[in-house]
Amino acid sequence: MSRYDATEDPLCYTGTHVLKNKAGLQNQDDLDQFEQLMFLTRSEEPFPDGDLDYDHYKRIHHHFFQDVYDWAGQSREIRTAKGGNWFCYPEYVDSKMERLLSQLARENHLAEISDRTQLAVRAAHYIAEINAIHPFRDGNGRCQLTLLDILLDVSGFEMNEELIEPEQFMSAMITSFHGDNVPLAEAILRMMS
Repeated sequence: MSRYDATEDPLCYTGTHVLKNKAGLQNQDDLDQFEQLMFLTRSEEPFPDGDLDYDHYKRIHHHFFQDVYDWAGQSREIRTAKGGNWFCYPEYVDSKMERLLSQLARENHLAEISDRTQLAVRAAHYIAEINAIHPFRDGNGRCQLTLLDILLDVSGFEMNEELIEPEQFMSAMITSFHGDNVPLAEAILRMMS
């Protein structure tokens, strides 16, 4: 997995970029494997109920990562970047997420959009914005895909995960970070069935 750039991080083992974890793993590859195994295991369980607000989104993150990190479901407290692109500063994360997910609620979680292309465009907007905020220290992408899956389901569509092309999707996410959501909307459209 691609690692983050971060300011001095108390969540990492001293002298490393490896996040402290419940298994005590200090090798990044071992942690990545453990994290993915726990994520897949929790993916098979029912998600926490909620209103798709920020508290619910944090509970989803906690659900997936509770076996791996003590801070699962808690908003990020340090500044992080990926590929030289800095995400929202932590002091603004909570207010930005509250505002964004309130806007999503005002759009009835996109449930009233029946046009596939329009749905993909609006979903891309929200996923891109959440990615730029990056509310958690790790696990953001998997939570974003989970939210996307829920939004498509609410609108009467399914997300076919087999149609996700990881490199293409990551490229679309990076492009969206720079203000162009078109490739992300196209990638979402391809995943819809």
